[in-house]
Amino acid sequence: MADAHIRDLDTQSSHGVCFSTKEITKVYETGDVKIHALRGVNLDIYENEMVVLLGPSGSGKSTLLNILGGLDQPTSGQVFFREQELTALDNAGLTQYRRHHVGFVFQFYNLVPSLTAKENVALVTEIATNPMKADEALELVGLKDRIHHFPAQLSGGEQQRVAIARAIAKRPQVMLCDEPTGALDSKTGRLVLDALMRVNQDVGTTTAIITHNAPIAQMGDRILSFADGQIHHVAVNDHKLTAMDLTW
Repeated sequence: MADAHIRDLDTQSSHGVCFSTKEITKVYETGDVKIHALRGVNLDIYENEMVVLLGPSGSGKSTLLNILGGLDQPTSGQVFFREQELTALDNAGLTQYRRHHVGFVFQFYNLVPSLTAKENVALVTEIATNPMKADEALELVGLKDRIHHFPAQLSGGEQQRVAIARAIAKRPQVMLCDEPTGALDSKTGRLVLDALMRVNQDVGTTTAIITHNAPIAQMGDRILSFADGQIHHVAVNDHKLTAMDLTW
């Protein structure tokens, strides 16, 4: 990164480790063709930090995020969430892990059109053990006055913030976000990133954000730069910008 406030990683965080990966690989096979999506990735992500995964399409970012979220398993290597080895879990175990510990935010909002914002968020609270009230989650992302609106009555940025509220309503320890601003203009994107930053700070959720948009890295505690299925560079951001100060 060119920013003067971002330096190479030379010390570990004083926080505990949330995720740890050990030489994970992922190979997709189509007939005789093998695609190496991840090539021996070693990584620690610390509790309560916001980490930005930066790199072009096809560099391995989404594959790694899917593995951390229990949506996929590596071809080889180990993945740990705190003291639990995710790579040792069966499908039922991974389902329980996702249900109780992980909130997902994707580029597209996946809201139910026939349900209000509050009802979309409440869907998640029905399966959570210690859920946040739907209107409380919506207030946290700045949508207190829009809780009874349907998705078609909301802007793209508002719909994405409903998706964030839905993810945080089950009080996850982890938020995994894959191009959360990819379908949004910069002004709306900053509002969405501001909501993610507030969740990280106020709820203490460990947050990983995938993006190919380099300026977004300036809001992360650390920046992991990906290329060709590997982490090529790790940097620490000593002077984070707020989401509203970002420009692109």
